[in-house]
Amino acid sequence: MVATTRKIVSNNRAFGHSQSNYGNGQNLQQAQEYIYSFLLNAVKTWPASDVLAEFRQLFIDHSDTTSPNGLSALQIILFANNEQEFKNTLKRCCYILINNWEMSRQHEAVQELVELFKSPCIYRRSLSPTLKRLRQWLINFIDSPDYRELELFALRLREDRTINRGDNWAIRYTPYLLVPQYMNNKNPVEQRQAARAMARRLKDKFKFDLAMYTAYSDSPRPQQMTDNPTELGDGALRLIKMVVAKQGLFGYRNLSRLFLTQVDTLSYREFKRHLLGYLIYVVKTDPLAEQIKARLWEKLEGLYIEHDDEPVDQSMLLRTCDRLIDCLMTENHETPAEIFTLLLSQNNSVTLAIILLKLVLISPSSQAYLEARIADLITYYDQFPRQDCQWVIHFLEVFRVVFTLYTDDVEYNLVKVSTEKPAGEAVASHSVSTLPTWEELESFRIFAQSYQLAKQKLKPSKLADQNIFPSQADPSQTDAFPEALSSEASPKESDASTQA
Repeated sequence: MVATTRKIVSNNRAFGHSQSNYGNGQNLQQAQEYIYSFLLNAVKTWPASDVLAEFRQLFIDHSDTTSPNGLSALQIILFANNEQEFKNTLKRCCYILINNWEMSRQHEAVQELVELFKSPCIYRRSLSPTLKRLRQWLINFIDSPDYRELELFALRLREDRTINRGDNWAIRYTPYLLVPQYMNNKNPVEQRQAARAMARRLKDKFKFDLAMYTAYSDSPRPQQMTDNPTELGDGALRLIKMVVAKQGLFGYRNLSRLFLTQVDTLSYREFKRHLLGYLIYVVKTDPLAEQIKARLWEKLEGLYIEHDDEPVDQSMLLRTCDRLIDCLMTENHETPAEIFTLLLSQNNSVTLAIILLKLVLISPSSQAYLEARIADLITYYDQFPRQDCQWVIHFLEVFRVVFTLYTDDVEYNLVKVSTEKPAGEAVASHSVSTLPTWEELESFRIFAQSYQLAKQKLKPSKLADQNIFPSQADPSQTDAFPEALSSEASPKESDASTQA
């Protein structure tokens, strides 16, 4: 303890501030900066337990702190009688600590920080006007969306214990719920950095867990049991095989590159027509597919018509894909869009996920925008019991798997081990003309490799002259491409979900 005390004293001297510097003449901004600097120095040099104790004494108990000027600086903020400035100060202080603890993997400290706001002393009455104001502002903060955003950083540690509780099903999708935090430029930079870093780590964990699950679960002689990171049950392997079977020259990545090549010189009007053909392949015998295509064309036809005669640049591509994402997910960023509910109510989760994937593959910058819309929908459905949201949860699980397969740096491949070949010799299936049936997929195994290595095998230039994305000005027109929208979804898709 003596060593810690010496360190604390040394750290306070390092700031170069004296008590007299924090007299009545100190302005609000300088008081805020002092607290930020003090906590930043502390979190980098002190044990997490000491930093938590200091934070509690300053903001929760409002008692003597190790810093001789901490209380004085906070009192200047309280005397300013500006609740918004207090909230901004409190938020930034929290995220200064969280950002540093996340980087040093001190996740328990993050949870303990969030738990400090559950202290009973916050709700005690006080005769002191300053303390009364502080506690009321703390209560208001706890009841605000800002605190719910803060809680996301602690929920990751409780996910395993709450995953099957109906009132906490949304915790599984924390990576998406964090997206609005780091996209909002009004949030402190520390909050945005922490949210982005944590979302990336959670996605990486899911990617690793999915790869391990497919590697061991699909092995003819499993060496160890691995947990299924999805809620799709055995349907997870069927979904992966179905999506991976579309690899090769007509895989989704290659099709996106071919599409961008073929529309490079088109006007925006022609681009919109070809975009519809790229997103959805329709046969006339599929009424739902025709309905979805007609609604998307209704959106596209009137979109940015003032630019119809201009060439398409990256900005226009991004804006167009973002507007289609709105049309497919949530147009008001609060409630689900009509197409979203229509597709999911007809058990077409895979179809919707693939359409969204195609948009992101031609406009990678749209992925964060898409994930923010996913967060909007999770927030909307979180008000309902889990049993009423099974179809939404199923879509979210399908979406996670599909986007992990295609938007990360690992490429999955289907390999069939032929019984007629010598032991250990495998035959890979990449030909779109010989896609395996659902029964045949059971005999295929899943292998993963680096995407950078895998993409060297693909040569889209061979197909650059083929017009596989015809103009679709007439939404009832049948595409030449030999694939129906309804065939995107597995006939076993309904079996892929599991009950809570």
